[in-house]
Amino acid sequence: MPRVTFAGAELPRLAGGASELEVSARTFRQLIRELDARFPGLGSRIEEGMAIAIDGVIYQDAYAAPLAEGAEIVLIPKIGGG
Repeated sequence: MPRVTFAGAELPRLAGGASELEVSARTFRQLIRELDARFPGLGSRIEEGMAIAIDGVIYQDAYAAPLAEGAEIVLIPKIGGG
């Protein structure tokens, strides 16, 4: 199963204190849906404010990105600037 790690403090609060979770999702879009079903509101927070790294590769638009068995996914807060 793919493993998701939350970087930062906000997502663990929304995920019942968990900083890592295993998921059955096979794409990033499925990952968002699965996490939102488990922790309502988490999926929209990920879509709005997180970047994603899959096995060390950072994606800006990862909706169709495949999640292989054993993939390491890190959700990283986006940094605003000006």
